[in-house]
Amino acid sequence: VMDRRAAEDLPYVFIGLPSTVTGPFDEVVLPSWAEQPDWELELAAVIAKPAYRVSVEEALEHVAGYTIANDLTDRATVFRRDMKAIGTDWLRCKNAPGFTPLGPWIVPAESVGDPGDLRVTLKLNGETMQDESTKDMLFGVARLVSYISQTSRLLPGDLVLTGSPAGNGIHWGRLLRDGDVMDGSITGLGAQRTRCVAEETA
Repeated sequence: VMDRRAAEDLPYVFIGLPSTVTGPFDEVVLPSWAEQPDWELELAAVIAKPAYRVSVEEALEHVAGYTIANDLTDRATVFRRDMKAIGTDWLRCKNAPGFTPLGPWIVPAESVGDPGDLRVTLKLNGETMQDESTKDMLFGVARLVSYISQTSRLLPGDLVLTGSPAGNGIHWGRLLRDGDVMDGSITGLGAQRTRCVAEETA
């Protein structure tokens, strides 16, 4: 099924707000309304120069480098209960302040080698939850950048997150809570450590 999807289907893309970005060692505040906060460690490509309607073959020429992103998601608010015909609500479930720990570095593309052969690992409180190669991505970086550019103009500094491997909290039946520590690493890109804290309410 996955091989067929990779060959025949199209990537699924949504927009994230810059205000979700936080540092690689900052605390992640879990909003009081987020009932099922979850982790999604991902390889992120950083755009170097404007990309609009570029081919797959040209796409990587528009990538400056790569970094680590943890694309946090509140699973409880992914789907709209009141307006099922609209479907998913990516604004609410993924765009809380600090929901994208990023870094620690942007590693130049020429220093990374093959972005399709990197190990993505996330540990929760020292226990490995995600550990997989970017070889298993349905859509590689070049295809993602090209696909997005057919509709939108990517600009320098834009991030293209590439999707998360198996092993998020829903898979394990264990969502994020106050005091949890996430350690994320990707081959050659360093490591980030973020501690979750519950939002203080009046």
